[in-house]
Order: sequence, then structure tokens, then C-alpha cells
Amino acid sequence: MDEEEAGREQARLLRRAMVQANLQLDELWLHYFSIGGDAGPMEVDAYLNHAMGLPRLQRDVLAHALNELADGRPSPRAPYAKDLSPGDTSRNDHRDDDDSRGS
Repeated sequence: MDEEEAGREQARLLRRAMVQANLQLDELWLHYFSIGGDAGPMEVDAYLNHAMGLPRLQRDVLAHALNELADGRPSPRAPYAKDLSPGDTSRNDHRDDDDSRGS
């Protein structure tokens, strides 16, 4: 898996966790920005919808923000880039829901 594919997979899993934690984009972005994220709300929205990529560090700050906000809620954790090893997404299979498999 190259960096672009990893970013898309990270975005997909992050968006899934965001929906399951019932978090809104503005809520996520505000926390992301408050802990040092530097992408604007439109860039984060575009990233989550696969319209653009974000650098690895910013993806991880976004994942961290989501994990902090979702702490204690029944939802999967957003993966960090290191969790998506090149060529191996099998460790994330257990986090996928039925409607996202095979896509």
C-alpha cells in the first residue's frame, strides 16, 4: 500500500469512526485545530470525502482528535498512519462494517 492508498484508507476508517461516534465535522475540526492541526475545515471535509489528501502528520493529528472526542463512546478508534502498514490492511478488517467490505 503506497502513501496515497494509506491516506485514503485512513480517511475511510476515520470517517466511519466519526459517524459511529456521532461526531459532527465542525466538532472534530475544532478539536483537531485546538491540538495543533493546521488544515482548514474545508480541507478536512475534502480529505474525509477523498477529494484531496493530507500529509501523514495532519492525518494522525486528525485521528488523535477523533480518538480523544470519541473516548468512552461505543465506536471504533481512528487508525494512525503506523497502523496501516504497507501492503497489509488485514489488521483493520475487524474494524470494517459489512457495507464497507469489498469496496
